[in-house]
Amino acid sequence: MAEPFLELVNITKTYPGVTALNDVSLSVAKGEVIGLIGENGAGKSTLMKILGGVAVPTSGHLRVDGQEWPSLTVSDAIAAGIAFVHQELNLFENLDVAANVFVGREPRRGPFGLIDRARLRTDVEPLLKRLKVDFRPDTKVAGMSIAQRQLLEIIKALSLNSRLVIMDEPTSSLTLTETARLMQVIADLKAEGVSVIFISHRLNEVQSCADRVVVLRDGRLVGHLTKDEISHDRMIRLMIGRDLKALYVPPAAPPGEGVLEIVEARTETHPHRSVSMNLRRGEILGLAGLVGSGRTELARAVFGIDRMVSGAIRLNGAPIQVRSPSEAIAHGIYLVPEDRKQSGLLLDFAITDNVSLPDLPAYASFALVSRRRETANAEVQRRRLSIRAPSVATPVLSLSGGNQQKVVLAKWLSMKPRVMIFDEPTRGVDVGAKKEIYEMLRGLADAGVAVLMISSDMEEVIGVSDRIAVMHEGAIGGFLDRQDFSEHNVLRLAVGSTVH
Repeated sequence: MAEPFLELVNITKTYPGVTALNDVSLSVAKGEVIGLIGENGAGKSTLMKILGGVAVPTSGHLRVDGQEWPSLTVSDAIAAGIAFVHQELNLFENLDVAANVFVGREPRRGPFGLIDRARLRTDVEPLLKRLKVDFRPDTKVAGMSIAQRQLLEIIKALSLNSRLVIMDEPTSSLTLTETARLMQVIADLKAEGVSVIFISHRLNEVQSCADRVVVLRDGRLVGHLTKDEISHDRMIRLMIGRDLKALYVPPAAPPGEGVLEIVEARTETHPHRSVSMNLRRGEILGLAGLVGSGRTELARAVFGIDRMVSGAIRLNGAPIQVRSPSEAIAHGIYLVPEDRKQSGLLLDFAITDNVSLPDLPAYASFALVSRRRETANAEVQRRRLSIRAPSVATPVLSLSGGNQQKVVLAKWLSMKPRVMIFDEPTRGVDVGAKKEIYEMLRGLADAGVAVLMISSDMEEVIGVSDRIAVMHEGAIGGFLDRQDFSEHNVLRLAVGSTVH
């Protein structure tokens, strides 16, 4: 292996009462792809913050091109050629693509230093072509999908001509095609001598692109795997200190009668295509399809966020009207949204506030909310879901992604769900927390709840569902029973073909 140009040496980082990193060392060589894995809270983000100059180590030092640094500033990191692709999208929605890519670095012209818009567009074009994206330099970010925004974050990092690109969950919102394109970009960067630190909970992607894997657990470096040692089982064993059982757990009993029936539903996104499906009691129905196929739009319409152009919803055989989320909640239909931070949580509020918010009357007497009852219920849910937090008074913003997702679940589980719709339930969640969420889905189904799980993770759809519905361009391409589950069959239906 080539000599490292960047090293973190014996890095320790402590916060009051918490040791986030304990004596961690990591080196990066030119053109090397490192897979950095670990459960949420293992210390990956803290380590990358130190590398990016956002956090200062309590002890230890960094070495860049042989020069020793006690810590880096953000400008030091940029000057050293370190760029980030953040999991949490960091874009200006009111600006277009070109402006976002070069924000703070805009080309100027004329005596007044006005932004050179023509050159801005010209400079960004090669980057868009490199990733073969389906948006233009003048596309407004406000109208872009999460997947498109994630690709834009990658383009921002590539625009810096960096020596090291750190990718934090870069595929969490990408389709299989977009993910394959990103894998090729990583291979191209490696061929050009650019190094990559690839952080992902999708271990098959780590296995496909990494030259070596570094594993963190509870703030310590617990092992590393060379290229020929990398395997799914070895990575999991190092991450959580134990083996995981197979994903699929059969239901306690066969599915019961239909609970939620969607009849010829048309959404505003696909007004000329209709969806019909029957979700049964005690069943986990996986809803697969390519990004843009209409899965999230269907969920939003059923939950009353978006208007349904036409069609009907029946609950336990009786027609119901769902014109708003409050009406859906009144019927026992709950949605765990894809973007938990934007749509599922009040980040600055405590766990207690987030859990009780949808059902405040249940904690009130004479229109006054009882803080004691709110706290007691939140504490029950914290223990039930193993939410890792010092207390239920902890702000949700300070929790890891997996624990934030558990808070979203906690607010609905405090009530009496008949139908639970999960949109990408484990996006950005580590393998240990994923297993807990899968067990929760099965527990809900076994308790008689009808569960609809929307997921772009093929392993998840096949490994967790009792039955799969696949959407294609706003309609159901087909259904698969468990004996017919395969990636091949799901993909054929997703692109509009039939299963033989």
